Amino acid sequence: MDNALTVTEVNLHIKQLLDGQPLLNGLTVRGEASNYRVYPSGHHYFTLKDAEGVLKCVMFRGEASKLAFRPQDGMKLLARGRVSVFPRDGQYQLYCSALEPDGVGALAAAFEKLKAKLQAEGLFDGARKQPLPAFPRVIGLVTSPAGAAVRDMLRVLNARWPMAEVRVFPVRVQGEEAPSEITEAIEYANAHNLADLLIIGRGGGSLEDLWAFNDERVARAIYASKIPTVSAVGHEPDVTISDYVADVRAATPSNAAELAAPDAAEWKIRLNSVRSRMAGQLERSLKHSRALLAARAQSRVLRGPTAYIEDRRMSVTHLDGRLSRAASAVLAEKRGVFARSAGRLDALSPLKVLSRGYSIAVTGDGKTLRRASDARIGQLFKLRMTDGILNCQVRENEAGDI
Repeated sequence: MDNALTVTEVNLHIKQLLDGQPLLNGLTVRGEASNYRVYPSGHHYFTLKDAEGVLKCVMFRGEASKLAFRPQDGMKLLARGRVSVFPRDGQYQLYCSALEPDGVGALAAAFEKLKAKLQAEGLFDGARKQPLPAFPRVIGLVTSPAGAAVRDMLRVLNARWPMAEVRVFPVRVQGEEAPSEITEAIEYANAHNLADLLIIGRGGGSLEDLWAFNDERVARAIYASKIPTVSAVGHEPDVTISDYVADVRAATPSNAAELAAPDAAEWKIRLNSVRSRMAGQLERSLKHSRALLAARAQSRVLRGPTAYIEDRRMSVTHLDGRLSRAASAVLAEKRGVFARSAGRLDALSPLKVLSRGYSIAVTGDGKTLRRASDARIGQLFKLRMTDGILNCQVRENEAGDI
């Protein structure tokens, strides 16, 4: 068997055959990912499968680094690349150059990518969300004018708060033109201050139907709105980017109308309750005032006009008596103090000394001669006695102890 081939030769020949097939060098394969593995080298290895077969796949690090999403087992994928054989293993596989989610999976991946981007920028931050006005005068509806959602919202708003004016900003809510129309309606309402509150949304539908509310332009218009916003897209399980950005998220359009408008019937009950309490308080106040008036009407002053004067006259007489007694007591006390002071002063008076036989010698300049040594021979002085004054002259000075 001189014509026998080696294993490597067979594998290389098969590789050449596969590499030479144009169909296998630029094809797209649809399938479900399984056994998805990312190795430390950065290469991705996985299997694509459908109901009847499997295809081994590899995506090298350079191409894998460009992925905008993280593939996982069970995800529907579209894989583009070429089919070839790795000679060492003798297995053919798909060498992937690009991967993307298939169908709804692609939309879900785009949703998560935009959500992560806007969240990182702070568009979902709860601290910037505005409160809804308690009693809106004008409520704007950014929605389709022909859908069931607008009829539901108008019905609820009219039942709950009929005094509010409702302005519909007609837009398409699905299709390629929908995001730009929704964005322009929000910006127009803000530019002209046409509402106190905006409800933005539509009725239920598939993910594709609701996709306009996952548009980045719509999200940024809601974020920039100075008018408080309520996002009301689809049914309760449906969640869109608009729901994350809006000030309030409603489960349905009808629920949005309930959140936007107060319940007039409930407020009527509350106001009636307040009115009843006020009426009761007023009745109690009037009853108290009537009782007070009746008591005052029986008073002596009102029964006899001069009684008040008589009462005041008696009070004045009583006060006059108290004042007189107080004045007399003060005067008596002061007289006693004066008498005691006069007695002490009289006891210290020089005249008192003179009455006991003593006299006082005073010089011409008014100085008192206290000692004999203070007088000079021939000096004139006055000798004050109890009944008069003697003019004297010193003839002889006998100074010394007596």
